[in-house]
Amino acid sequence: MTDGRRPLRFVVIGAGMAGILAVIRLRDRGFEDIAVYEKADRLGGTWRENNYPGVACDVPSILYSYSFAPNPEWTHRFSPGAEIQSYLEDVARRFDVERSITYGQEVVHAEHDGDRWHLRTASGRTDVADVVIGATGVLHHPFVPGLKGLDDFAGDLVHTARWDASVLLNGRKVGIIGTGSSAVQTVGAVVDGVGELTLFQRSAQWVLPQDNPAYTEEEKAGFRADPDSQRRLHDEISELFADGFANAVVDADSPILAHIAELCRDHLETVVDVDLRTRLTPDHRAACKRLVISGDFYEAIQRPHVRLVDADIDRIEAGGIRTTDGVLHELDVLVLATGFRVDRFMRPMEVVGPIGDRLSEAWAERPTAYLSIAVPGLPNLFMLNGPNGPVGNFSLIEVAELQMEYVLQLVDRIADGTCRLVSPSTDATEAHEEARTVAAGKTVWATGCNSWYLDDRGVPMVWPWSFREFQARMAAPEMDAYVLTD
Repeated sequence: MTDGRRPLRFVVIGAGMAGILAVIRLRDRGFEDIAVYEKADRLGGTWRENNYPGVACDVPSILYSYSFAPNPEWTHRFSPGAEIQSYLEDVARRFDVERSITYGQEVVHAEHDGDRWHLRTASGRTDVADVVIGATGVLHHPFVPGLKGLDDFAGDLVHTARWDASVLLNGRKVGIIGTGSSAVQTVGAVVDGVGELTLFQRSAQWVLPQDNPAYTEEEKAGFRADPDSQRRLHDEISELFADGFANAVVDADSPILAHIAELCRDHLETVVDVDLRTRLTPDHRAACKRLVISGDFYEAIQRPHVRLVDADIDRIEAGGIRTTDGVLHELDVLVLATGFRVDRFMRPMEVVGPIGDRLSEAWAERPTAYLSIAVPGLPNLFMLNGPNGPVGNFSLIEVAELQMEYVLQLVDRIADGTCRLVSPSTDATEAHEEARTVAAGKTVWATGCNSWYLDDRGVPMVWPWSFREFQARMAAPEMDAYVLTD
């Protein structure tokens, strides 16, 4: 660096959306000594992991874009996963991110010696850093249910997060376990080609109808000619989202939620068969679980060759799934659309602070972090989209951008010599978690359903205040909440 600041070395863990962002913004700030370690063989994070049929984003494409890199080539209002992956790859190329990435290196250990972080990968590679940025994401450890006999299945077995494109579906008997977004998207994408389709439902979900119009060539040409117009549209949609759905879900009595519920109920009425409609009717409020957005699921589930099974699964057998009513549902292909272990974050990595604080011990009961970014006793370690952030009600790209700007303000203090190490205090972290837990009880996520948003206590694990409040908290660190070491 040439501005008199202390030179710093950064290690970024993960080359998904947040890791790419971290590299770009660190370079913008004048930092060039950056290494990114990615466990896979290419970048992309959740959009690399999830390539099942029908995968798409439920956040508008223009909003699910970096603010500094608008994409005039989005084909639809809500983009398919492959387009998002291509977009991330294109941004990485344009900003020359890949020169900092080493693929096939999973960081398994990070330990601070009181001066710097010492990291080790599964292959034995080592590195040293002044600052570590955890960009490991949330949706990267698939959840495989403990179903009796799963290994006995004689057909093709796939998880939506580990899709095997070589598995043929056309004309075959396909079973899907799950009713969340990945299951619903898969149903709509494969229904025309399969011989029979059986959806195994543990609990019904509210499905919000959503049009997904294509962008016209004229619209895309306009975005190309005037990139600022797309940036303005990004900001306008962001404002509408923040003042609409994002704020509604943190207020269980919101009239916006009531309107969403009405839309979901009206959509359910498109299911003609009364018995099927009854079985598809959830026993919880709309948005208590993450809303499933689909314009074709109800049409697909009513096809003659599609069955909904809501009897509990007893066990998996070689020929299919046997439910507790004794029926064997014969299958050629079994798809686990069962989501992710959303409490992992940086785990199973072992992270040890300078006086022996361990992330595994701090998170033994459940993951917590000050403002979802940092953990007491682990200095100069910052997470993007860490525990208890706005994962349930906003674009994670915008969340990560706000968090990165916050982190850079702390990094500036390290670089300019204000401090050598910085970490949140235990008192500030505990006070934040106590306030967050109380506020979470007032959200729609706490109105009586079982979802992946809830921790072991039944407390929603997400940011429970308005998005405006998140933006305000990310504007500048409250340094009284931090421990600074010279």
